[in-house]
Amino acid sequence: MPYEPPPELAGLSLAEVAELVAARKLPPVSQWSPENTGDSEMRIAADGRWFHQGSRIKRPAMVRAFASLLTRDEDGRHWLVTPAQKLSIEVEDAAFIAIDVKQDGDALAFRLNTDDLVIAGPDHPIRAQGDPDTPALYLGVRNGTEARLNRSTYTQLAEIALAGNDLSVTSQGARFSLQPA
Repeated sequence: MPYEPPPELAGLSLAEVAELVAARKLPPVSQWSPENTGDSEMRIAADGRWFHQGSRIKRPAMVRAFASLLTRDEDGRHWLVTPAQKLSIEVEDAAFIAIDVKQDGDALAFRLNTDDLVIAGPDHPIRAQGDPDTPALYLGVRNGTEARLNRSTYTQLAEIALAGNDLSVTSQGARFSLQPA
């Protein structure tokens, strides 16, 4: 069955985004604890491109499948987890890139470079890193992984914040500062 990406974020209501998020069947990687560990020989570049043994993985469906197996531990290391193996994966910055955002009432919905949809809130926080001159914004995705907001998404979010005369945004009752601490 060919992969059908979700419709453009701008054309979706918050309820439709929530339905698509709920419909995505993700593997229960947080429940798996394989003893067999190793190195995947994979890398996710800072721009979101995936590589295996130095060659770029060009098939979006393959990247999407691998991305569904990602987790990050307390030490910040990223892993591809299956019931049988836990393989390390090098991540230069963040595992995902947030490529679009839409405000719908008191919620912010994001689209990632893997076509995943994430609604920011207490379970998916936005955090600011860096310094005031060169800030970077990150969105919690799942299993400890994060998405870095690309430039256009960062700009969209800043415009939402400035419309409220503040450098912060709210989503699902949680308030997030866009300024690094």
